[in-house]
Amino acid sequence: MEQRPPICDYEGSDYQTSFWEQGGREYEDQVEAIALQRLLPVCGKLLLEIGAGAGRNTPRYQGYERVVLLDYSLTQLQQAQTHLGRSGRYIYVAANAYRLPFVAGLFDGATMIRTLHHMVDAPAAIHQVRQVLQSSGVFILEYANKQNLKAILRYMLRRQDWSPFDEAPVEFTALNFDFHPRAVREWLQHAGFAIERQLTVSHYRIGFLKRHIPTSWLVQMDALAQLSGNWWQLSPSVFTRARAVGDTPCALDGPFFRCPECQDYPLDEQSSDLVCLGCGRHYAIRDGIYDFREPLAH
Repeated sequence: MEQRPPICDYEGSDYQTSFWEQGGREYEDQVEAIALQRLLPVCGKLLLEIGAGAGRNTPRYQGYERVVLLDYSLTQLQQAQTHLGRSGRYIYVAANAYRLPFVAGLFDGATMIRTLHHMVDAPAAIHQVRQVLQSSGVFILEYANKQNLKAILRYMLRRQDWSPFDEAPVEFTALNFDFHPRAVREWLQHAGFAIERQLTVSHYRIGFLKRHIPTSWLVQMDALAQLSGNWWQLSPSVFTRARAVGDTPCALDGPFFRCPECQDYPLDEQSSDLVCLGCGRHYAIRDGIYDFREPLAH
């Protein structure tokens, strides 16, 4: 039987409320918004947002005609659907990021924000993104940086065992990983991406500073510090813009989804499910959300 990487599942979580709305994360949210604004293309047709959660960042993708919100948690997508509404602009998909259910070359843009740090096999997830992107498509990736100043200081004072200079990922708690910037760049390049720009983000993510310095000041200082990202990466969060390189075909008009099990397409969309004509598997459509996590039992 195929060994599949474990999934960090936010099903039933109040993450959006407890972490973002009530968790004192105004600073982090605002500096991430600035980074996205700097890296996003002015316009695009179809964007894939991997790890969309409850749609915190989705309204920031105004330049794209349509956005696919993908998350493994159905309840997170339901929150996003409640917040963003139902329209032809948003497509909600519950799926495994290691097994994306889309035809190759479908998207001209993709983002993965605060998601890679849950990936046991980060290179495999990045490779999946490249498969569904068109040539010259833009991929904006955020990752947790193990080589940040706090980790370096703790290591020098012998308050942590792992080295921030080692390229191997560190799992600081279950299914939560920090990555070395050089390793992430190598994964991107190996998957078929050319790195265009790097921004360092959340330099002042320290409780003392957030309690005693106005958020607006911290945001302005961070906005300036972000610009050093191409030279060095010493912040806890790094944003990278990469472009898909190589001759890969664009998806033909019509086919959208493919079977994550057998890779066949197109799928036959019925009133309550999608049917793979190749292997016969059925995938549920749950109140406007396409659910590819597991095939339906028949």
